[in-house]
Amino acid sequence: MGRKLYVGNLPYQIAEAELQELFSQAGSVESVRVMRDMATGRARGFAFVEMATDEEAQKAATQFDQYSLGGRALTVNEARPKPERTGGFDGGGFGGGGGRREPRW
Repeated sequence: MGRKLYVGNLPYQIAEAELQELFSQAGSVESVRVMRDMATGRARGFAFVEMATDEEAQKAATQFDQYSLGGRALTVNEARPKPERTGGFDGGGFGGGGGRREPRW
């Protein structure tokens, strides 16, 4: 298991310091990043927590998956890399038409 964890189903009022304190019960926390809405600044309900070692990350995932925080059961697992966007039929790379069209008679 990698050291970076995905933490989902967070209460929207969660702060980085609260997660840091919680996850430090499982070991050394290197970083906490609560993902926020760019327009409102409100938490989006998930975060990434990086632990110092793989063992501490495994311990944290086991200890805090389904842990109740603010009335919500957390989802904690290994963070997966963001998939690369490619220009194919996956929705990327093809823009909408535009330009002038000749009428069809």
